[in-house]
Amino acid sequence: MNEKIIEYLNALEDEKDIKILLACETGSRAWGFPSPDSDYDVRII
Repeated sequence: MNEKIIEYLNALEDEKDIKILLACETGSRAWGFPSPDSDYDVRII
């Protein structure tokens, strides 16, 4: 999944003509208690 997220962030940079300085995982996965249907939360600067 990490590769897919990185690909998405790279595409977002190109599409929006921005530079992502920092991306971090948030939410239940970051805290170590994801449920089977948890999504992937990423915050960017």
